[in-house]
Order: sequence, then C-alpha cells, then structure tokens
Amino acid sequence: TGHFYTTTKNPKAKTEKIVLKKYDPKIRKHVEYKEAKI
Repeated sequence: TGHFYTTTKNPKAKTEKIVLKKYDPKIRKHVEYKEAKI
C-alpha cells in the first residue's frame, strides 16, 4: 500500500531479514512488514 515503518537492527547479531506484524492505517488492518532497502 506504500506505507512503511522504520527501525534499527544490529546486523552482526541478526543476519536474517526482519518481519514485523504491524498496523497499516491505509487498509486499517495488521499486515506483515518485511525488511527492504529504503
């Protein structure tokens, strides 16, 4: 939908991609946000 969250992570401690279930106000539901480059 074009909505995104930003966060920080320690790349040495967590090498896998982050997946967060967060609220998307555009569709008013909780969806999975997958890590991507900005």
